[in-house]
Amino acid sequence: MIVLASRSPQRRGILTALGVPHRVVVSQHAEDDVPGLEPGEQALLHARAKAEEVAARSGVPAGGAVLGADTMVVADGGVFGKPAGEAEAKAMLRALGGRAHEVVTAVHLIGAAGRREAVDRATVVFRPLSEAVLAWYLGRGEWQGRAGGYAIQGSGGALVARVEGDFTTVVGLPVAALVGLLEDLGIAPWSDGP
Repeated sequence: MIVLASRSPQRRGILTALGVPHRVVVSQHAEDDVPGLEPGEQALLHARAKAEEVAARSGVPAGGAVLGADTMVVADGGVFGKPAGEAEAKAMLRALGGRAHEVVTAVHLIGAAGRREAVDRATVVFRPLSEAVLAWYLGRGEWQGRAGGYAIQGSGGALVARVEGDFTTVVGLPVAALVGLLEDLGIAPWSDGP
């Protein structure tokens, strides 16, 4: 059993698709960034803090783990977080249009057999975005609560020309990295146990 320290339906969907039994306990960790950390370190700090907060509050399930994850969108050396409103989302999407940016997702597992963590990176290249495309996408409301103001697995896929790397990293839970961590802890669905 995995306790997912996230309300993300995409992360739940990935765990379900993998056949990993899980339940959700939403983390109360405030995602305040620490100045001077590079995006991978920052994402890992948040993933770790989310897992630790939930583990302290709800415990670590026997034979399972608590999973924290965090995703950041990075362009021009800056982090594009979750937009506060539609105007900010539009500015982010305009800045990303027609060019490449990096998506960094960190995962942290706390299990009875120890802790494991990983950071994965993917490059996303956006198509040039017209005002009509921006208006259409913003009108869908999908930008809300999304790093960089878009969701690649939804209508945001129409903004993307290509992805270099693990698509699930962009969605918010890198499958290849996660599977390796679960196997290492002996708690993958196909493992014999720790």
